[in-house]
Order: sequence, then structure tokens, then C-alpha cells
Amino acid sequence: MNASTSNDRFCEELTALLPRLRRFARGLARDAADADDLCQQTVERALKSRQSWQDGTRLDAWVYRIMRNQWIDEIRARTRRAQTFTREEEGTNVGRPGDQDAENLVEIGNVGRALARLPDEQREAVMLVLVEGFAYKEAAEIIGVPQGTLTSRLGRGREALLRELGEIA
Repeated sequence: MNASTSNDRFCEELTALLPRLRRFARGLARDAADADDLCQQTVERALKSRQSWQDGTRLDAWVYRIMRNQWIDEIRARTRRAQTFTREEEGTNVGRPGDQDAENLVEIGNVGRALARLPDEQREAVMLVLVEGFAYKEAAEIIGVPQGTLTSRLGRGREALLRELGEIA
């Protein structure tokens, strides 16, 4: 395969990942504008670092790791700047258009709020495994922790979500 074909395939696969990347960014950032910025920064970094990705490995795991590291860098920078970040009111509907079942929209909002209240480590584990569908081993590699640590964070995150949503006592 020549370099042009390989680069085209890389760009096509990266483009196909965009919806998943945006969803993961929303889970990390908890803010639509920040999530869009994070997603754009991640794609830019992936394109610039294209040569460091090894053909034959999972592109999604590589890009998720870039996004996670980009988010950690952003949080650290915000802390250093000691700025107060005021979130804009979200004016977008989560879920389906308004003519759909209102109860489902309320439940989606409840889940989103419960997810946002999780500690970062638990939210990250829940997003990667339960929302994005990564295997435990892959999610642990993306986060950079042992699989047992990821499993523990995921278990605590699930319990906290169920408690928040009133599913268990």
C-alpha cells in the first residue's frame, strides 16, 4: 500500500470516529463548547502525529488516548491559570427532537446529570466501557492504569449511577 492510500485510509477511519469522539468529549468535558474544542484539538493532534500511529493497531484506542491526554492538559492549564470557568447555559436538547417521548428526554437528562456528578476517574471508566464499548483491557490501556484499577473504578461508577438514579437502595 502506498503512502497516499495509507493516509487516505487513516483520514477515512478518523472521520468515521468523529461521532464517538464527540460523545466521549461530552462525557469528559461536561460542556458542549468545551467538548467541541476538545474534539477539534484531538483531531488536529492525531493528524499532526499521524506518523506515530502504527498501522495495524487500533486507531480508536490511539485517538481516545490522545483525547484523554489533551483533556488532562486542559484541566492542568485551567488550574494553573486559576481562572473561574463559568459554564454557559446549555441551550441544546439532549436526545431526540421535541416531538419524541418527553419522558425519555427527561431520563436522558437525569442520566447525563448523574454521570456528570461522578468523580473524573469513575466517569472516564463508565464512558469508555459502558458508553463507548471498549473492552476492559483496552479502556485500561487508554487510561493508563491496570485492568483491576479500571474494573474497580467502573464498579464504583456503576453503583454511584444506580444510586443517583434511584435504581438500588
